[in-house]
Amino acid sequence: MLAIRLPENIEARLGLLAQETGLTKTALAREAILEHLDDLEDLYLAQARARKNRKTISLEEVERDLGLAD
Repeated sequence: MLAIRLPENIEARLGLLAQETGLTKTALAREAILEHLDDLEDLYLAQARARKNRKTISLEEVERDLGLAD
């Protein structure tokens, strides 16, 4: 079970679409979530892996390597 609060404008759009299509707001919300869940999983998992495997270097090191250090 999931309960979410939506801004009034989104709630209104969802309600109008439900009326126009004969579908419930729940069915429409479920479809919207499923439609985008794969993309969100791909994005967030890729970002997490990139952060985990990223070697960082300091600004000072970059400047030194490029010959920009004082």
